[in-house]
Order: sequence, then C-alpha cells, then structure tokens
Amino acid sequence: MKFILTVNPHGGTKQGPLLLKKMKPLFDAAGAELFIIETTFAGHAKELANQLNITEYDGFIGIGGDGTLHEIINGMLSRHDGHKIPIGIIPGGSGNSYMHDLNLTDPLKATKAIINGKTRSLDTAKVEVNHIIKYSNNMIGWGLVTDVGNQAEHFRWLGTNRYTILSVVAVLRHKSRPATLIMDDKIIEDEFIFIIACNSIHVGKGMKMAPKARLDDGLIDLIVIRSGVSRTRLLQVLPKLFDGSHINEPELEYYQTSQFSLIPETDEILNIDGEIMGSTPIQVNVIPKAFEMFVS
Repeated sequence: MKFILTVNPHGGTKQGPLLLKKMKPLFDAAGAELFIIETTFAGHAKELANQLNITEYDGFIGIGGDGTLHEIINGMLSRHDGHKIPIGIIPGGSGNSYMHDLNLTDPLKATKAIINGKTRSLDTAKVEVNHIIKYSNNMIGWGLVTDVGNQAEHFRWLGTNRYTILSVVAVLRHKSRPATLIMDDKIIEDEFIFIIACNSIHVGKGMKMAPKARLDDGLIDLIVIRSGVSRTRLLQVLPKLFDGSHINEPELEYYQTSQFSLIPETDEILNIDGEIMGSTPIQVNVIPKAFEMFVS
C-alpha cells in the first residue's frame, strides 16, 4: 500500500502534526508507505491532488476537516488526465461535518478504515459560478447563512459563540432577498431569507441541517425559508437546526432534487463548504458516484 498524505502544520486547530505522529505507527505496522507533504498555503492540497502523478498510489489522504476534503476533491475532479484514486480524511479540523455522515469523526477509526481499504462511491455537486466550476460535498449556502459566515471571519475574538451571536443579529436585521429558484420542473419566484443546499446531513459543528440527505442518492437537499417569517419565529426555528427537528416547522420548505438554479435579483456571495466564495447566479448539478472514499 502506498499513500500520499498531506498535513497542514498551521491549519485550523493545529492538530495536524500531532495526529500524524499518533497515526503513523498504524500505517507502519500495516506495511503502508506514506509520501508525506506539508501544505504551506491555502489551496496547496487542491494543487497537489490536481498536479501530482497519482497513478502508483492507492489513496490520497488529508489530515484535516471539511476544508481539506473540499480542496482534495476539487483538485482531483479537475485533473486533465481524469485519474482518480480513493480519498481518505483523518479528522483534524474544527468541523468535520462530512465525516459525521460517515461515522468516522474519530481519527483512529478513520485511519483504520483507510488501512483496511474498503471504499464507497459518493456523490458531489458541480457548481457553475461565474463561469468557473467548483465541487461541493457538503453545502451551498445563500442569504442569512452566508451573511453570518462572512461576518464570523471578522469576529473570531468572540470564539465559537460568534456564529450564534451573529445569527441572532442577522435575524434581527431580517433581510430578505428577491430571487428565482428553479428545481427540475419547479420554479419559485419570491423573496427569501436563506436557501441551503446540502449533500450531507451535517454542516458546521454537527448541525443536522438536512436530515434526509444521503451521500450517494444522486440528490441534493434544499432547505428554504421565505421572507414571510417573523423574527420571533426565526429565533424559535434556528436552534432546531442542531437536532434536525426544524424540518417539521411549517415555515420551512424541504426539497430533494438532482439539479437547481438560483438567480437572485442582486448578485451575492455564497458559502460553499464553509468557504465564502464566488457569486450568484449559480447552476448546480449532482454528479452521482463522483469519487471513492475510504469507509469503515
């Protein structure tokens, strides 16, 4: 067995090198060869997955979280030679929401899954934004959720509570946005507070945003709140995102589709897999079984 393994010595929770030290003996004991690369800049893992000769390796492993997985998949799926090898993540990020869906949030369990070599074919969402193609495994957010994510970068001193605090502030501002949402054969023209499209059940730190989502069903799940909802109701509904009970609320619409377009009146930024990037309008298509991932 031969694996490429990337580790970011400075990223997120700075657990990377420590996790590598703990997990390397497991690879050694299994006779696995590791080609270890320390990433040195944002997008480095994406570049490596895109440019390295991967034909003689059995897998591409990243120590990190959702951002690391996002980089590796975007790099691998945009290779000119079309080559793909199974991807493994040893959770060392702050969120690891995608690994929640695979029940592999424990680094030891995730490492053993990679060594055992069992893989599963999983979907990804192809996002066409500003004539550029991005791939999303986790979520695509627009509206209130993007406002909160964008502001959170400027309020890091508030710690992890900043998302809760800023969500309340955003709700109180109660900004609505006119847009057209097109799903398969359904068209909704209205004003929205937010739209989130999820490939995985969990987003962020284990929030059950899309309880019906499956990583390999060929569908993306849309959670939609239109602008007729009062501030009071919004503040009652938002905490329910943590346990998934929000989908029972009458103000929330839940759709499953293989593709959708979002065309707001005003172009605005997006949250793609936790990264604030790009701009509307967007066209999203699910690519079924787009890549292989190590699973237990």
